[in-house]
Amino acid sequence: MSENGSSSSPGVASLLSHGRLTAIPRKAARREQLLVHLTQTLFERDRAYSEREVNEALLTVHEDFPALRRYLVVASLLDRTKDGSSYRRVR
Repeated sequence: MSENGSSSSPGVASLLSHGRLTAIPRKAARREQLLVHLTQTLFERDRAYSEREVNEALLTVHEDFPALRRYLVVASLLDRTKDGSSYRRVR
């Protein structure tokens, strides 16, 4: 699997139009696939991000960045400090 996200499945590509997410999948498996793809393409390993940086990155793909941010944290793809000031890619 490559770091730049080129290994994403055709399923993820079908969710995007012109690089933007058309909808957040309701099915957990499809959403997980998407979240892993977003994590790999938008966030670097071993780097802390402010909430604003996370929001700006997610806004490049979908206007509902708070939902995407929450899904990433719940899925343990992004780790958030207790005070919510810093985020870090988990895997």
